[in-house]
This record gives sequence, structure tokens and C-alpha cells, in this order.
Amino acid sequence: MKQLHRQLKKYGKLSLVSIILVSLSVIPIRIAIASYQAPYPQAILTLGGDSDREKFTAQFARIHPTLDIWVSSGMRPKQARCIFQNADIPNSRLHLDYRAVDTVTNFTSLVFEFKKRHIQHIYLITSEFHMPRAKSIAILVLGSQGITFTSVSIPSKEPKESITHILRDIGRSLLWIFSRRTGASLNPNIK
Repeated sequence: MKQLHRQLKKYGKLSLVSIILVSLSVIPIRIAIASYQAPYPQAILTLGGDSDREKFTAQFARIHPTLDIWVSSGMRPKQARCIFQNADIPNSRLHLDYRAVDTVTNFTSLVFEFKKRHIQHIYLITSEFHMPRAKSIAILVLGSQGITFTSVSIPSKEPKESITHILRDIGRSLLWIFSRRTGASLNPNIK
């Protein structure tokens, strides 16, 4: 009986790992389908955190006049709207969202909005130093929902983020995929 219990325990863990691996293997397939169905970006997502990002996005949006723009937890609304108005971007294209408290929630707070609007491909704009972490999260969070992205980096003098930050947020993204929780409330210092 003990041997049967050990085998069940062993195969139970193996089954759980198999389910997780199969679930994650679907992400590249969903990204490939999204890329095929929407080969060109349909919207712009800018991750807040630096006023240069909004300024760059306003100029970038002028080159892409048909795309709506989402800014996740960026500058105060009045300042952000002023930047976009000065670039002749109609207010109707601009969506300011302040629900995110960190990089993971930049994606998790907007992914279902994109899905609801049938957006399958976005431009992802952030600073160069921040892009590796943003891309890692985007692959998991957006990819799990069948959304792909084209990254646009803004030059930066900041040093690249540590692998520790990237791995932490990959873990939090995986947590979100399986539980719809990001763990943001566990540590108020996460950015």
C-alpha cells in the first residue's frame, strides 16, 4: 500500500508538471496565430514610468495615425494629455490607464481590454533598459491571450535591469496565467 501511495505521489507531481508544460507550450502557437492573423500592429501600448516615453509615443503616434494609444500608469492625466495634444493627437485615440502598480500589472490590467477590442498585435513602447523585462512579461501575459507585439525601444542611459528582476517577473507572470493573481500586493516595493 505504501508503494502504491508513493507511485501516485510521484505520478501526481509528474502529471502536474506535464499539465503546466503543455499549457505553456500553447503560448508560442497562440503568438504565431496572432502574428498570422494580424501581421501589423493594431494599437500602441506605452509603459509609464518616464516622461520621455509619453513624448516619444506622441511623436510615434503621429506616424501611425490610425492606431489607438494606451499609456499604462504614466504621467498625470493633465500632463499626458497636454503632450499628446501638442503632437496633434486627438483625445479620442488616447487611453490613459492607471490601474498598474508595476511592470507585470501594466500588462495584466490591459490584456483583456485588448482582447475585448479584438486587438491581436500591439506596438510595445518602453525604455531600452526596461525592454528585456517587458518583453519577457509580454510573451507570457499577452501571448497566453493570443496577442503578439512588436517592441519599440527608447534609447536610455540607464543600465539594463538585472536578471533577478526579469526572473522574478517571469515567475509572477506564470502565477498570473494560472491564478489571475500577480503577487503585486505581497511586496509594495515591486516596480
